Amino acid sequence: MRVLLAKAVDLLPRPLDPIRSVKLKLAILMVASGGIAFGFFRYQIGWLPPQTTIMAMVIALVTSQILAHGMTRPLREMTAAAGAMAKGDYTRRVRATARDEVGSLAEAFNRMAADLSTADQQRRELIANVSHELRTPITALNAVLENLVDGVASPDPATLRTALNQTERLGRLVTELLDLSQIDAGTLPLDRSPVDLADLLAEVAAEAEAMAAAAGRGVRFTVSVTPPGATVPADRERLYQVVVNLLENAARHGPAGGEVAVLARVEAGEARIEVHDQGPGIPEPDRDRVFERFTRGERAGGGGTGLGLAIVRWVVELHGGTVAVVDAEPDRAGAGSAGGPGCRIRVTLPA
Repeated sequence: MRVLLAKAVDLLPRPLDPIRSVKLKLAILMVASGGIAFGFFRYQIGWLPPQTTIMAMVIALVTSQILAHGMTRPLREMTAAAGAMAKGDYTRRVRATARDEVGSLAEAFNRMAADLSTADQQRRELIANVSHELRTPITALNAVLENLVDGVASPDPATLRTALNQTERLGRLVTELLDLSQIDAGTLPLDRSPVDLADLLAEVAAEAEAMAAAAGRGVRFTVSVTPPGATVPADRERLYQVVVNLLENAARHGPAGGEVAVLARVEAGEARIEVHDQGPGIPEPDRDRVFERFTRGERAGGGGTGLGLAIVRWVVELHGGTVAVVDAEPDRAGAGSAGGPGCRIRVTLPA
């Protein structure tokens, strides 16, 4: 019934739409309603004093204009703020004290302005950070190539390895940016299927160990899955990406020749994957920030792009799970035995 009534109201004519002033509309409304009321009483009673009629109409018009000024003030402020936003100023806000529809609109406008301001700030930071991240490997690669061209350096394996590392860093940054753009656009599909955790973690650990050896880190990876044969419903490719980023992060910030423990446990309807390194750890105030884009905190010396953990968080959240840095356990193998207190990152997925 309410829906039908709302549709019927929407079909009513809107003769005042061409008028551009709300105050004028209110004045016309007062005159029209007053005229109809006086016409009705004149028809019923037969006579009304002209002076009284005119005075009542004037008072009604003046009162409507005074009240309409306060009613339309938020609308004028929103118009001015919208013009400022078009020029890039997102600091303007509207005074929202009314409790009617205009007040609700003003509150919604302020929320929109705050969201746009945050989005604009993030866009500026993203451009600055991407420019910085791209400049670093490009500058290093340019220096290597200039030395080769000028004959300062010879094209020996060490020099070519430096150039290759910078090229790989550029490729990794571009790939991660493309992944983030897909996540932000909501176009990252998930192909869920039962994933054998032991096979997945062993495969990722082997790849990470080979990469650490190639980089001269010599980091060892140990894998433990409880119970054996445990599976989790997930997109294997994306989960593989999550674990790869976590292990690369652990190998990068842990000591050379250290050990990284990868522990998985499935119980009570959830799967936990934990990665323990032997690095300096992450200070508690920075534990949430490390999952933001281009945030590396005190662990920025390893040459990462600052996007790996951001991708981890978004992929895990797409699976309906959570990821967090938790307190390390010094008595557990692979954490805190060398180099520092260690870092423990836990991924929780619905099983």
